[in-house]
Amino acid sequence: MRIDHAALFCRDLEQMRQFFIDYFDARSNEQYHNPRTGLRTYILSFTEGSTRLELMQRPDVLDADPSQPSIGYVHLSFAVGSRKGVDLLTRRLAADGYTVTSSPRTTGDGYYESSILGPEGIQIEITE
Repeated sequence: MRIDHAALFCRDLEQMRQFFIDYFDARSNEQYHNPRTGLRTYILSFTEGSTRLELMQRPDVLDADPSQPSIGYVHLSFAVGSRKGVDLLTRRLAADGYTVTSSPRTTGDGYYESSILGPEGIQIEITE
């Protein structure tokens, strides 16, 4: 058994799609649109692994603040392959104006990681 994909509702679907393409080497399908419900989606695939990310937008979804803890979604974690990769991507995101909420460090359970707030305040963990 495996996780096939995770899904995120977005306010700005195009901005979110471009963020994952620019920083995490995502590949995107063509946009799906259901005119009856207003749902628009992209499915993103990544260079390694088989788990995908679905970005969704629908007019009737409430504005929640994804940067605040809540039941359900907490963060997405991307493994970049090395400590140097964590450091470089974290610096790149910071230079581009994204908030680093946790600088690269080794956690108590032995992971080398950092955390940033991406578009719309989504929490993203970058690990080796």
